[in-house]
Amino acid sequence: YQGLAGRSTNEVLQLYSAHGQQQKLQRSSVLTQLHGAIKKRLKQDLKSLHSFALELSKDFQRQSKTYLYHILTAVQGIQLQNEAMQMFQIKAFDLEQSLQEVTERYEKEKQKRRALHNSLVELRGNIRVHCRIRPLLPFDTAAGHSIPQDRQRNFSEKVAYAADDETVLVKCNRPGHASINKTFHFERVYSASESQDTVFADVSPLLTSLLDGYNVCIMAYGQTGSGKTYTMLGPQLEDNFAFSIEDESELGIIPRATQEVFRLISEKPPGSYWVEVSVVEVYNNEIFDLLAKDSCGKVFGVKRDVVTTREGKSDVPLLTHETIENASEFLHLVNKGLQLRVRHPTLVHAHSSRSHLVVTLTITTIVSGDNFGNSWEDEQTSQRLNKEVSCTFPQKMRDSKSTSSSRASSPAQLEASEKLKQVKTRLQLVDLAGSECVGMSGVTGEALRETSFINRSLSALADVLGAIAEQRSHVPYRNSKLTHLLQDSLGGEAKLLVMLCISPGQKYLTESMQSLGFGSRARQVQRGQVKKKNFPVQSKAK
Repeated sequence: YQGLAGRSTNEVLQLYSAHGQQQKLQRSSVLTQLHGAIKKRLKQDLKSLHSFALELSKDFQRQSKTYLYHILTAVQGIQLQNEAMQMFQIKAFDLEQSLQEVTERYEKEKQKRRALHNSLVELRGNIRVHCRIRPLLPFDTAAGHSIPQDRQRNFSEKVAYAADDETVLVKCNRPGHASINKTFHFERVYSASESQDTVFADVSPLLTSLLDGYNVCIMAYGQTGSGKTYTMLGPQLEDNFAFSIEDESELGIIPRATQEVFRLISEKPPGSYWVEVSVVEVYNNEIFDLLAKDSCGKVFGVKRDVVTTREGKSDVPLLTHETIENASEFLHLVNKGLQLRVRHPTLVHAHSSRSHLVVTLTITTIVSGDNFGNSWEDEQTSQRLNKEVSCTFPQKMRDSKSTSSSRASSPAQLEASEKLKQVKTRLQLVDLAGSECVGMSGVTGEALRETSFINRSLSALADVLGAIAEQRSHVPYRNSKLTHLLQDSLGGEAKLLVMLCISPGQKYLTESMQSLGFGSRARQVQRGQVKKKNFPVQSKAK
C-alpha cells in the first residue's frame, strides 16, 4: 500500500485489475496443473486396477481350473469307490452265500456225525451225557459266610462256559496257581440262555424208543443248587414244593415227557396201550412209596424194600402203581407225591432236596399171541407174562373178561383170550439229590446225616459205573438202595441219559469239576447194546 501513495485513482484501479488478472492466471495455472496431476494419477490408478483385475481374472481362472480338476478327480475317485463298493458288495454277497452253504453243509455233516455217534452209542451201550450250565443266581454270592469282601467278588465270578454245543470250558483260577483252562466234551452242552424247550427237544427222541420196545432212563446229576429239579420238574411253588404248571414253557423234562408219551400213544390204535405211574424217593438209604394211601385214602410215604427177582431184575414189592389216562392225571399224582418229598434249607439252597426222586412210567402194550413167535428172549419171560396178564390188566379189561367168561364162550373166543400178551416198557425219570460240601452248605444235626447218606449213595453210583466200565465180574449194585433200585437201567436194560447240571460260579468250582469228571467217566462206560423187548411180527394173511 505504500507504493500506491501519491498515485491517481485510475492508476490504482489499473494496478488492482492487473493484480487480479495475474492471480487468475496463477489460479488457472494451479488448477490446470492440479487437474493434470489428478488425471495422471487416475490414469495410473485405473491402469493398476485394470492390471489387478486382469491378474485376478487370470488367477481365478487358474484356481477354477485347479478346483475343477480336483472336483473331477474327486468325482472319478467316488465313481471308482462306488464301483469298488459294488464289487465288494458282490463279493460279500458271494461270500455270504458261500458261508451259508458251508454252514448248511457243516450242519448236515454235524447231524450225520451226531447220528453216527448215536448209532455207535447204541451199539456200545454207552451212557448219553448232556450238560446244562445254569445262570448265575442271587444266592451265588457269599452271603451268610464270614468271608472278606474281595473273596466274595471272586466267588461270584463266572468260570464255566459253553464253548459250543458239545464242549464245556472251565477256567481254573486258584490262588497261587497259574490259570488253567480245562475242556469237557459231551453229547450236548446247554448254555445258561437256552430254554427248557431246547433241552427237551434233544431228550424227546428217546421217548419214541418206549413204544419201540426199549426201556429209557433219564437222570439229573449235580451238586445241590445246580438246577437239577428245575431241569427235571420246572419251577416249584413255595408253599407246597409242587411244580407249577401255569407256564408251560417252564415245565421240566418229567411233565413234558409224560405229555409226549401220551401224544405218541394217541397216534396208536385205541386200547392197545395203558400207562401206570409210581413215585418213590430214596431217603437216608431207604425207599419210600410216595403214592401209597392209608385206609382213609390219604397219600403218605410208606417204606418199601427193593429185591432182586429170579431173572436178576430189581423189583419193589407192594409198590403203588396208579393207572393214568392223560398227562393231567399224572401231574396231579406227582404233585401229591412231591409234597411228601423231604427238603431242608441249607446255606447253598433254601429248598434243597434231601432225597433221590424216581418217577416211573410203565407202558403196557397189548399184543396178539399168535404172532408172538419166538421173538421173546426166553421161555421164562413168556411164562411170567402169561401170569401177569390175569392179574395186572386194568379194571376195565378184567371186567370185560369176567363178563365174557360168565356167558357161554366158544372155543374160538377162549383161544383169542388166551392169545393176548403184554409187553412192558419203563420210563424212569430220576431227580437225584445234590452232592454237597458240608463246609459250604453249613448243615448240622439231622441234615448232616442226610448229607452223609446222599454223598454215600452218589459214591455208590460212581462205583457201579466204574465197575461196569472196567467189566468187573461183580458190580456192587447192593451197596446202596439207589443203585439197587436203578440196577436194570444202569446195567444195560435201558437207554440211559445223564443230564449233568453244574453251577457256573467260582464259588462252586470244586463241585462243578467233580460233576464234570463224573459225566466224563459215565460217558465212557460201555454196557453193550441195549436189549429190545421185541414186538410180534404181523403174520401174512392166508
